Amino acid sequence: MSTYQCLWIEESDDKTSTHIQQRGLADLPQTNGILVRVAYSSLNYKDALSCAGNRAVTRKYPHQPGIDAAGTIEASDNAQLPIGTDVLITGYDLGMNTPGGLSEYIRVPSEWVLPVPEGLSLKNSMMFGTAGLTAALCINKLEHSGISPQHGPILVTGATGGVGSIATAILSERGYEVIAVTGKPDQQDYLKQIGANKVLLRAEVNEGSPRPLLKPAYAGAIDVAGGATLANLLKQIKPGGSVACCGLVDSPELNTTVMPFIIRGINLLGVDSVEISLSDKASAWKMVADFCQSDNGMAHMQLINQSIALQEAPDYLMKILRGEIQRHILVDMSL
Repeated sequence: MSTYQCLWIEESDDKTSTHIQQRGLADLPQTNGILVRVAYSSLNYKDALSCAGNRAVTRKYPHQPGIDAAGTIEASDNAQLPIGTDVLITGYDLGMNTPGGLSEYIRVPSEWVLPVPEGLSLKNSMMFGTAGLTAALCINKLEHSGISPQHGPILVTGATGGVGSIATAILSERGYEVIAVTGKPDQQDYLKQIGANKVLLRAEVNEGSPRPLLKPAYAGAIDVAGGATLANLLKQIKPGGSVACCGLVDSPELNTTVMPFIIRGINLLGVDSVEISLSDKASAWKMVADFCQSDNGMAHMQLINQSIALQEAPDYLMKILRGEIQRHILVDMSL
């Protein structure tokens, strides 16, 4: 095959448009030595920002987005990654400025490529994607800071999104009491189905008190929101607790005081899923694989995921920007 289909973003008069386009394999970056036929991808907030023309994500258009991909190697310049190997690629520059995984083919450097870990398949690795990887990295950071189930509940913001839903499910399976936060009252039953012990509405966390400290309620938290949500959450962490921060859905700004840090000794842990080493990624994917083998793992992931065809991706990415998606979106190239 010398051509392939991909999601394609074009820009005109400072406005972007997104559609499915046929491209040639020769259009892919030939200096990258690993050619992958993509079987599955997933949709992420960063993909939606790229489609919206956000220059902090993608500098030049036209562009092929998609920060996630899982597929099979069809050409390789690396003996450790032979033709026929099932692999997954997340992060680095994939889908930002390098042609990304919302496509039937990608060509990437070998340094970005991870063989699919034991216990995972191409499909279920992308049922997690960058969202699941980020959730696992957050949990790793919390546990490495000393948090365990006996220390108390873990609060998860943005719990109906990809990172939040998967974090809720994995934490529950690992024995934690999970408090899920959402701005969508009609999603409470769903959150309890995937493992939340209790559901709070966003306004209950963002009470807006001017006090520098509030009643300590949570051993830790995973926050995708930033902004006022994170600022209010920090006031409610128990002494010695930790918050893993991995997103800015509300705001990149953080208006807080040092009081939670110097009075309660809490930790604010930054989580990056883009530029981390393959070995760190492999450790997080091991947590994901273990979860898949657990009693409820894949049953929860079936609830969390919605499968779509590549042709549906433009509409779903706009829904993500509007905050209308309550699941993790798996893109199946065979549909």
